[in-house]
Amino acid sequence: MTAQVVSATSSEREPACDTVLSEVRNHIGHITLNRPQGLNAIDLKMVRHLQQQLDAWAKDDKVYAVVLRGAGEKAFCAGGDIRSLYDSYIQNRTDHQAFFVEEYALDLTLHHYRKPVIALMDGFVLGGGMGLAQGVDLRVVTERSRLAMPEVAIGYFPDVGGSYFLSRVPGELGVYLGVTGVQIQAADALYCGLADWYLQSARLADFDRQLDTLKWTLTPLKDLQGALAKLAVQQLPEPPLQTLRPAIDHFFALPDIPSIIQQLLEVTVIDTHSWAVDTAHLMKTRSPLAMAVTLELLRRGRHLPLEACFDLELHLDRQWFERGDLIEGVRALIVDKDKKPHWNPSTVEALDAEHVASFFSGHEA
Repeated sequence: MTAQVVSATSSEREPACDTVLSEVRNHIGHITLNRPQGLNAIDLKMVRHLQQQLDAWAKDDKVYAVVLRGAGEKAFCAGGDIRSLYDSYIQNRTDHQAFFVEEYALDLTLHHYRKPVIALMDGFVLGGGMGLAQGVDLRVVTERSRLAMPEVAIGYFPDVGGSYFLSRVPGELGVYLGVTGVQIQAADALYCGLADWYLQSARLADFDRQLDTLKWTLTPLKDLQGALAKLAVQQLPEPPLQTLRPAIDHFFALPDIPSIIQQLLEVTVIDTHSWAVDTAHLMKTRSPLAMAVTLELLRRGRHLPLEACFDLELHLDRQWFERGDLIEGVRALIVDKDKKPHWNPSTVEALDAEHVASFFSGHEA
């Protein structure tokens, strides 16, 4: 899902065919998430349309590859339409339950898709947008890209396969990204292995023209990589996280959230003092329960295969609306917009290890 805090226009007033556009050009299936005013946040209808289209193209011998993109210049996809899920729960409907099951199935479809897929990750790529992008073969970022799994900001945890792809980021960088919810840009995305290519946004149209005239061989993935290599690069200089890596690897390997925050606040080394203090203060605004569950989730995810990670996330989902902080987080940030969530517990000092562990009980890897 996501911590998408932009209140998107309800897709119930938008036919699915208008919010997911598709066409085939030169043997490439192009899919566009078409809710630019809502930062291309996805809802259940969109998930179902995406699944239907991908299934059809998987069986179509005339389609050699797929390109995913978002409409407009602001976002690839800012995640799930959180407000619609909140409304479903409050109104005692079941849409929110179906959404997670079908969204995860869609993400798994992309992880296992039998044809190469490119995600043009221009603009915001948050939560559910990361779920779509991280399963594909070629992940392209631009100077406008802002990647994050910011779920802890609304009292949730990184899902959509986050327990798999974040836990496999080098060192403790993935834990840092998941527990804090911070955004990263193109250089760090490449450094973390969350993107493969960097392409200037001004050259996206050139890339489209290359795809429209691409001469195909028997290896479509190599053909697409060759097209990217003419316009894009795979590394950028001086990723900020590379400098912070030793500190991140130290602090985010500590045993629990209170320890991490306490030691961050005690940093006196000039090079990392301001970053450490800012990080600690940011974490104090997040849901303590969500951070603690995220820490445990990512540490478990390191040892689980892909399908088991999704299964564990779904196990948490089924409890979270009742037992977690999500409903309160959405109320505070999206519905009432008072930005004063009443987390339960309210502080990291009040976290109970047995309570955190109870969310994982009954799940067998």
